[in-house]
Amino acid sequence: MTIVFSDLLASGFGSVVGFVLGLVGGGGSILAVPFLVYGVGVASPHVAIGTGTVAVAVSALANLVPHWRSGRVKWRCGAVFALSGVVGALAGAELAKAVDGQRLLMLFGVLMVVVGLVMLRRRGAAGDPDVHLSRATARQLLPRLVAAGFSVGALSGFFGIGGGFLIVPGLMLATGMPLAFAIGTSLVAVSAFGAATASSYAMSGLVDWRLAAIFVLGGLVGGLGGAALGRKLSGRKALLGQIFAGVVITVGTYVLLRGFLA
Repeated sequence: MTIVFSDLLASGFGSVVGFVLGLVGGGGSILAVPFLVYGVGVASPHVAIGTGTVAVAVSALANLVPHWRSGRVKWRCGAVFALSGVVGALAGAELAKAVDGQRLLMLFGVLMVVVGLVMLRRRGAAGDPDVHLSRATARQLLPRLVAAGFSVGALSGFFGIGGGFLIVPGLMLATGMPLAFAIGTSLVAVSAFGAATASSYAMSGLVDWRLAAIFVLGGLVGGLGGAALGRKLSGRKALLGQIFAGVVITVGTYVLLRGFLA
């Protein structure tokens, strides 16, 4: 595969990831690793994970701004969740680097299938839009946020993903906030998890920075298109979520089959 063709593939797959992030509000980063391994041809799963996390962090920061401007970010809840999750993400990343690359990919495939099935079963967006972390609510909310943040962060670091699809239900369970607020607040943690995991892999020399830059640029372009289409289809978010869940399950199954046949 020539360098030019590889770069075009990286840009194209980055656009797909960004498009999904912009369209359904999160979860597109779970496609980054299999795209980099099977689409672009990155030989090492660990390098694919390290490179993918850079794109995850940048994409999350870019998507955070419009949610912040719309008042859909619970900053205190997001900060506690993110700080707890960074500790978990660093621990998960160190553990992942000690696991065989092919076995790691198969575990990743299992996670994708499970997450897709959970997304298909998820119902409703109700909750308390006024929930917030304060002295009065700290005794109830703080332990839940810390526990949920660390657990989700560990999975995020281990598999090299932003974890938005795990953070959103984690925030809803820990605080009772509505789906729209959980999506916006989750991007605070996704940015932090991605940056922490990318730093860990970068220090081990497991990030292809040139490829990451190309993937990120494609993702930013795709994100604009996804956000624009998402606004037009805002009344059909449930259907879009189900379609994305089906894509996640399909890609996860493919990763598993490749692992079994390897």
